[in-house]
Amino acid sequence: MSLLKVTGLTKFFGGLQAISDLSFEVKAGEILGLIGPNGAGKTTAFNLIAGFIPPTSGHIVFNGESLIGLKSYAVTRKGVARTFQIVKPFRKLTVLENVTLAAFLRIPTRKEAESEAGRILEKVGLKLKRFTLATDLTLSEQKRLEIARALATQPKLLLLDEPMGGLNSTEIEQASKLVLDICRDGVTIIWVEHVLKAIMNASHRVIVINYGKKIAEGKPDEVVENPEVIAAYLGTKKQSHVTD
Repeated sequence: MSLLKVTGLTKFFGGLQAISDLSFEVKAGEILGLIGPNGAGKTTAFNLIAGFIPPTSGHIVFNGESLIGLKSYAVTRKGVARTFQIVKPFRKLTVLENVTLAAFLRIPTRKEAESEAGRILEKVGLKLKRFTLATDLTLSEQKRLEIARALATQPKLLLLDEPMGGLNSTEIEQASKLVLDICRDGVTIIWVEHVLKAIMNASHRVIVINYGKKIAEGKPDEVVENPEVIAAYLGTKKQSHVTD
């Protein structure tokens, strides 16, 4: 059964068509990779699904309900959370305070919200940093905090926007494990990432978009063989980062 169904999604910014007739489905419990060249429309697709911007046309149905016309906070209440490519914590608050604020979406009392925040921080590996100001975290830790804040809203669907950008190889390996662990806990994931090796190894399926249009969809090993994908995004197969 599909948790998310996107049909004919289109977005114009003035005369620029950022997303063109995009359609896909995501099954519950799945990790779907969303890749494409810079400017392909990946983040715009996330913004549309999460309610940050309205589509020009098309349908977004989540868990049997339309998300069209809902504000971002209402979409989050429905069970869709997202992270941002450029992390956006409350930098003058502690790590625990950041996650507690997000937990208030579902949990009304401070004590229970802090308890839930502490549980999530342990899961993402930030338990020992819970009283540290967000501004004092490393980039890798800030990326984990971004994920923790999203998880605190208790999502059914998590939209990850480049959680591994700027990380070293060790941090990427740790972040990949975290993504898999989150999925095993029952959270469905759509994952935008430029670290292709990581996303290809962890995703159940991959969608490739270019100039706002879907050009390929399938299992990772099928997608990397697609001539249109190779030409539009990956370069020659020999040079592809997927096989690094």
